[in-house]
Amino acid sequence: MAELRLPKNSRVQEGKHWKHEGDSDNLKTFRIYRYDPARDALPRMDTYSLDLDDCGPMVLDAILKIIDEIDPSIALRRSCREGVCGSCAMNINGTNQLACLCHIDDLGEGPVRLSPLPHLDVIKDLVGDLRRLYAQYESIEPWLKNDQAEPERERLQLPEDRDKVDEDSKCILCFCCATSCPSYWWTGDKFLGPAILLQAHRWLVDSRDDRTGERLDALDDTFKLYRCHTIMNCTSACPKGLNPSKAIADTKRMLARRR
Repeated sequence: MAELRLPKNSRVQEGKHWKHEGDSDNLKTFRIYRYDPARDALPRMDTYSLDLDDCGPMVLDAILKIIDEIDPSIALRRSCREGVCGSCAMNINGTNQLACLCHIDDLGEGPVRLSPLPHLDVIKDLVGDLRRLYAQYESIEPWLKNDQAEPERERLQLPEDRDKVDEDSKCILCFCCATSCPSYWWTGDKFLGPAILLQAHRWLVDSRDDRTGERLDALDDTFKLYRCHTIMNCTSACPKGLNPSKAIADTKRMLARRR
């Protein structure tokens, strides 16, 4: 039987344990991935104990408390803390989530394990490198293309046409879905991944855009689109409850009907 293990230079080491000072009946342990490629030979997991009676209810509250009161060297992305920007996406106990929407109480007993989104180069600690994903987003030209003369006010849509756009437009580009997708793990340099294909679908179904054929031509590729095997990890991982798998299937259907 084959035994698969990480190479020695990739194994996460045990780091420092920051114990809580004082008495508390409501302590929670947080294990945070720490790695600075410019300084560290190996990543490590540092352990922090927090009194939840003196902490906000969300995982992001706990991380900010650790940074403010225990260890200011931890790096992470975050913004408004309202679940609409996607900045604080990370892997929490093995699941890609937004730290600002994840209740600590929902994680059950035992330590909370925090690491960056998987299968991304790590810039530092909980911050993954998103440059390739944003370059792929740019490649689909995510803006309205319409050759008609500009209207005096706005381009009107029927309510039923707007409904087709609404779900896709709720995507906040947190990339929880893309980094949950095995197809994107292995061929992310060629496969656009669920987040970008969801965004591409948003323009394909927009009644105000008149370049549908051009957009479909750009997606009609063995790797860009058809590397999706409908594993559905993306739909399970989306913190906004969106369905990238459905959008990808509809894009494939549009191409099939055109042939």
